[in-house]
Amino acid sequence: MYQDKSLTCKECGQEFVFTANEQEFYAGKGFQNEPGRCPACRAARKQQRTGGPRQMYQVVCSNCGVETEVPFKPSGDRPVYCRDCFQAQK
Repeated sequence: MYQDKSLTCKECGQEFVFTANEQEFYAGKGFQNEPGRCPACRAARKQQRTGGPRQMYQVVCSNCGVETEVPFKPSGDRPVYCRDCFQAQK
């Protein structure tokens, strides 16, 4: 039913293939439009939107004392746990 299509990226101008599998996936999700950007430009745009890698903060686990990293800046008024102790607290 679907056939591979050659499209031109509106960002970099390079041609890329919109595969039959991708078209089927898009149709299944209800997307009406074909992608306007190649996979590399889509990934770069996504990275730009998310602000790049997350900033991590060094902390000492309030339960076991091991040094670990968390993706938020601790305020100091609540305990902060390492991954293992956090899972055990659940």
